[in-house]
Amino acid sequence: MLKPGLISLLLIAYASLYANKTPDPFQPGKIITVTCRADAAQSYALYIPLKGNKEALPVIYCFDPHGDGALPLKKYRALAETYGFLLAGSNNSKNGNDWPTTENIWRNLSEDTRGRLKINGSRVYTCGFSGGAKVASYIALQPPGIAGVIAGGAGLPDGTTAGNFNFSFTAIGGEGDMNLTDLVAIDAGLDRTRTRHRIIIFDGKHEWAPESTMNIAFMGLQLDAIRGGLVPKDNAFIDRSVAKSKARVDMHTKTGALLKAGQECRLALSLFDGLTTETGWFQQKAAALDSNPQYQQQRQAQQALLEKEQISKSLLMQHFEDSDNSYWTTAISKLKTNAAAKTAEGAMNQRLLAYLSLAFYSLSNHLINSNENDAARHFVELYKMADPANSEAWYFSAILHARAHDTQATESDLLKAVENGFRDKPRLLKQPEFKNQSKPIDFYKIESRMQTP
Repeated sequence: MLKPGLISLLLIAYASLYANKTPDPFQPGKIITVTCRADAAQSYALYIPLKGNKEALPVIYCFDPHGDGALPLKKYRALAETYGFLLAGSNNSKNGNDWPTTENIWRNLSEDTRGRLKINGSRVYTCGFSGGAKVASYIALQPPGIAGVIAGGAGLPDGTTAGNFNFSFTAIGGEGDMNLTDLVAIDAGLDRTRTRHRIIIFDGKHEWAPESTMNIAFMGLQLDAIRGGLVPKDNAFIDRSVAKSKARVDMHTKTGALLKAGQECRLALSLFDGLTTETGWFQQKAAALDSNPQYQQQRQAQQALLEKEQISKSLLMQHFEDSDNSYWTTAISKLKTNAAAKTAEGAMNQRLLAYLSLAFYSLSNHLINSNENDAARHFVELYKMADPANSEAWYFSAILHARAHDTQATESDLLKAVENGFRDKPRLLKQPEFKNQSKPIDFYKIESRMQTP
């Protein structure tokens, strides 16, 4: 017979075990912030579809380059409803973290969600944009397996080459994204492997993809699951998806955008392979395009434009150290004017502007960290000129104003940073330059302008 004290201990242990395995009663249909149990300094945004989490659901872990976990959830929660996905966005994963830090963040995020939610372990996906795309890919390359990766605006981690991966790889890039050529190269490299892969190109720049584009990526994950026998085959869903893809091919063909028609055919063959006999239609269309003189002409023009882009980058690079603001004012103004054209050359100029933005960011960041304030000011001003909607440009400017003890200008630039998407409150409050002002910075005013999930 068990002693009363021992019975109590067993009851406590059972209650603890039951509590750890029972999902938290999170409210479906709302984006909420969840603090990790194992580390209160780590948190994530969570979205549960309206149908609830009564059964194990597929999950997509999202990684924003600025640690804004709620941002992709706001953009794609309608898709979570359509496909029945859980969405979780890390608030700690961001550009500048090293890989051990990333691994720690992923371990906490993964363990916390698995402990609180009912997750289909065979359908765990990662999705990221820019630096977050590299995080999404890095996680998938580590065991245990991730079923699929959606990489927007960037591809594999630096130094990683295309290989036979145990996950599907969906690359997404805007026509004006400075990393589009890298994504195209990765896609071409994966053509020589057994990895299921696809690339989706949209009319945009270096940014999270619009919902309509991400819908195709989510659809691809669903079709992969059907192909793999993880969910029942839904012929009506497949037929609707095929019809939409055919319509896009026909639209591009009628408007003379034959390169886009070819891209859509290749995308469709990856999406619908093994699921429908309609893949033959796309194969025939692709073959007809390959033998079309107009298509061949467009491909040659595209290659010439890519070569021109590389030459332009080299010329711009030569002026990083030996030109004053008058050169850059003219050069950037010309790029912006040319980027406004809805043409392939317009998209090239968008990519060149994005290239400058990244270059000015890197130079500004290095010089600020080295306390070379005068040189940093030069490149920060160029950064704001080339990419005025980038919050980092205004945040860097605020740091330099704070070092000059100009509180008014510091606050003004911080408000501009917030206006353009800055949301990192811990970074704001920890920044040493903002703490040592003769006139204190009004942090309340700045934080109050930040949107909350």
